[in-house]
Amino acid sequence: MSEESIPGGQQGGEDQGNRAETHHQPASSVPAHHQGEPGNNGSRRRRNIWIALVLLIAILLIYYFSRKSSPAAVQGTGAGAKGGASQPAAAITADQSKKGDINIYVNALGTVTPTSTVTVYSQITGQVMAVHYREGQMVRKGDPLIEIDPRPYQATVMQAEGTLQRDQGVLAQARIDLERYKAAYARNAIAKQQLDDQEQAVVQSEGTVKADQGALAYDQLQLSYCHITAPVSGQVGLRLVDRGNTVFSGSSSVLVVITQLQPITVVFNVAEDNLPRIKEQLKAGHKLAVDAFNRSNDKLVESGMLTSLDNQVDTTTGTIKFRGEFPNKNLVLFPNQFVNARLLVSTLHDVTLIPSAAVQHNGTAAFVYIVQSNNTVTVQPITPLTSDEQVTAVQGINPGLKLATSGFDRLENGAAVIVREKTAKNQDGSSQSGGGSAQ
Repeated sequence: MSEESIPGGQQGGEDQGNRAETHHQPASSVPAHHQGEPGNNGSRRRRNIWIALVLLIAILLIYYFSRKSSPAAVQGTGAGAKGGASQPAAAITADQSKKGDINIYVNALGTVTPTSTVTVYSQITGQVMAVHYREGQMVRKGDPLIEIDPRPYQATVMQAEGTLQRDQGVLAQARIDLERYKAAYARNAIAKQQLDDQEQAVVQSEGTVKADQGALAYDQLQLSYCHITAPVSGQVGLRLVDRGNTVFSGSSSVLVVITQLQPITVVFNVAEDNLPRIKEQLKAGHKLAVDAFNRSNDKLVESGMLTSLDNQVDTTTGTIKFRGEFPNKNLVLFPNQFVNARLLVSTLHDVTLIPSAAVQHNGTAAFVYIVQSNNTVTVQPITPLTSDEQVTAVQGINPGLKLATSGFDRLENGAAVIVREKTAKNQDGSSQSGGGSAQ
């Protein structure tokens, strides 16, 4: 039994050893194509996903830029623009081009300048007895303004009159004696020397009388300075002296300032480029009208005529000064007031006039949108000649065309439009030509 158990035990031990060897085989014995297979598959899958995403983004970018740079997108000539089904018609207002006249103006900034401004000083020394004007009063030439105590100067005049009267008596006596000497010399009763001496005595007395007359005239002039009157017609400023004050001759104290307001002038600067055609009009003897507008340039203040221009161009600004005169009957222009001056240079006759709101610009080029009979618009280049607040004179189109005046943000060549009716305010604004008459 022991022998049988030993072999059995050896065989069982060998089987257990074989099973142990089979269970603990080293990793090197595993085939190579089975080693690490799950990790390799995950890396390959992630790489494929990233490649797909990059390709998708590239395709989207190519599609976007090709749509953006296509002629149909830029010019609006695609199927949607042609058919008008994908893009709704733009709502606009329109007005017609007309044939008429328009004025050519030169606009400039101006300053109201009085014709004359008089500053009155005292020419004598004395006490102020009366002030006859009120602050801001309109006075006429010769109206009394200020009275200075005249009594010292009246006494001086009286003294000069007495001196003159005495010397005139001496002169009369010398002339009587001269006649007597002439009669005595004719009878050989006196010597020639006495006659000559008497003649010179008469000449001396005449000189004395003339000096007395000059002194009297000077004293009378000084006396007249006691009564200060308005040297020009105009408006006085604020009162600068009161009754009881003492004024002094030759001092810098101002008594009153008078500014002439009717007529009044406006001085404005015009660019030297406009000088040739303005001088051409002046040489032809034409009188050029000047309009003065308020600071905001929306209201006509006064109309006048161009009177003169400066004799040289200001090199720092490249402009030349012009002066226009205005009657200023209602005193609407005030000295040193800022105005917008508009000088009428010439008038264009029988030109095409369009609303200024219809003119569009693309850089330096100007164009308009013409509304066709099928309610589409076409772009038409134009050449502006001159313009004002309402209309513009142009070349390149004919009268009688309907032009778009609003809604430009949705307009392009061939775009469909819907023309809205204009309000009464727009009709009034567009019918006024402003710069000239329109037919």
